[in-house]
Amino acid sequence: MVSWSSEKNSTFCHNEGYNNGLENSRKSVGGFSLVCDRYVLASMATRCSQKSQVVMSPNADKDVQYVTLTCLSNCSLTNATYIWYRNGQRLVEPTSRQHSVIIHYTSSYSCSVNDLEDLHSPTVCVLGRNCLDVTYAHQSICALKGSTVDLPCKYRHLNNDIVSDSNWYIQGERDEAPTNLSSLPEYSGRVKYLGDNMSDCTLRFTDLRETDSAEYKFRFKTQFAEWRYSFPGTNLTVTDLQVKVTPGTRWNQTRTLTCSTSCNLTDNSNLTYVWYKNGQRLDEPVSRQHSVKEYYTVSYSCSLLNLRSAVVCVVGQSCMNVSYTHQSVCALKGSTVNISCTFRHLKNHNATEETWFNKWDSGVIKDLIQDPEYAGRVDYHRTTDKDSTLTVTDLRESDSAEYKFRFTSNKVTWGYSFPGTTLTVTDLQVKVTPATKEGNVTLTCSTSCPLTDDTTYIWHQNGQGVTNEHNNVLHLGLTTEDVGYSCAVKGHEDIRSQTITVRYEAVFPWVPVVTVGAVLTVAVLLVTIYCTLRRRSSGGSDAKTDPQVIISVTMMTTTFSVSTHFLSYLYCFLSLQPSL
Repeated sequence: MVSWSSEKNSTFCHNEGYNNGLENSRKSVGGFSLVCDRYVLASMATRCSQKSQVVMSPNADKDVQYVTLTCLSNCSLTNATYIWYRNGQRLVEPTSRQHSVIIHYTSSYSCSVNDLEDLHSPTVCVLGRNCLDVTYAHQSICALKGSTVDLPCKYRHLNNDIVSDSNWYIQGERDEAPTNLSSLPEYSGRVKYLGDNMSDCTLRFTDLRETDSAEYKFRFKTQFAEWRYSFPGTNLTVTDLQVKVTPGTRWNQTRTLTCSTSCNLTDNSNLTYVWYKNGQRLDEPVSRQHSVKEYYTVSYSCSLLNLRSAVVCVVGQSCMNVSYTHQSVCALKGSTVNISCTFRHLKNHNATEETWFNKWDSGVIKDLIQDPEYAGRVDYHRTTDKDSTLTVTDLRESDSAEYKFRFTSNKVTWGYSFPGTTLTVTDLQVKVTPATKEGNVTLTCSTSCPLTDDTTYIWHQNGQGVTNEHNNVLHLGLTTEDVGYSCAVKGHEDIRSQTITVRYEAVFPWVPVVTVGAVLTVAVLLVTIYCTLRRRSSGGSDAKTDPQVIISVTMMTTTFSVSTHFLSYLYCFLSLQPSL
């Protein structure tokens, strides 16, 4: 633990338990250290094994409010170029191991060595303990394709500061400015900010794709300072599962199967591997390796965290296999959906007993064509002898289920436990976002799942198409009447959402208030003009000639004052009441 002490206007860094004047404290993570002559102490990970000791000395000029930062290594570096970061922004200068800076409460610094930017020191405050800082729990994370992963992150700022803006960015090339994730449509609906405006900045990814592999950074602003994005973030690597086959020896006719990934999974605790043989789940083994006998008809696949690998043949390339075009499909209620797969078997054998099903019990399956719930709504068709497509028409929400294909070849049947295609049936809904102060309203055409096919949206206003809008979001300006809106999808124009009426009074509640206020203002002016003319016509005097008297009445502790002019106008107004 690092603490601070001050003596004779000179402040020294020291480690609790040591009082010999030498800097023996490092945060036990390696060999590069950021130290200061007066205030700062930190360290960074490195491959060096020996630690250095640093003698701390105060500044010579006690009137100048600056400190000297030193980036130290536990090993000797030849012609090293140092990199300095201030509040997350890389500084062009200096490139030496020492850097003098002005003391400022919001300033934080870190250092690294050129070509080893990922091995940077922890961020340290020049003054105090609540300067700007972002800390990532992992420099790198490896996760499975299709899975969900969190990028843990913590940040800090001055206690009284208010965070005005915070966003996650994806880093392209190192010299390029990163891109805000919220501006990229490919991340829509798949990323969620789990943090807050205090200290947590964790980001969650769902349905990971291999294209998500990149470096991600967090950036935030307060009313006084800003954390920038050139500071290293978290590198995410997305990998799929693969079964690697290792041949046995000449005398040992077995092969070793390994369920592998391209990187070591970050969350690798209590991993349970599942193996499939010809589409049928095996009770054993549960480890990542499995030894099998050599058979030409046999195929294997593995899964982990409900994510599966591709099927591989133990021998040759013609073993049994079923491969689905989509693991999941989202389709509109009332529409038609196609669920397809390809399959293979030994070249000299034919496929028989081809069946699609979504219900099975103890190995007994039910052909969809024979299921009364699907009577007249399902059909099987093929384009080659190695593919099959299931077509379901007039989709219902009860059709949401997992669909599988099964076939038999050479008296060997593809198993029923191998994962198939999961269908989700959704309807269209129009959601209304309340009006802003400017009077703008936002309508969103939403579904319970992302539609599988490329989607072009169609909006209807009072039953008529809105030709210039094809996104799922519709922005409305100020209107003076109630309007009904509904949405549909191109290619399924007959399937519309329920009509939502955007009510003028409900959306723009301030309009009646403004109208009433304007009417009252005009009425008061007219009454004032009338009373003034009436006084003049009756020989009374006006405000220019009639001196006004201020009458003050004190009640309790409050004094009320009113002029005689006001009283005369009030009398005039009241005298008008019988005639109104």
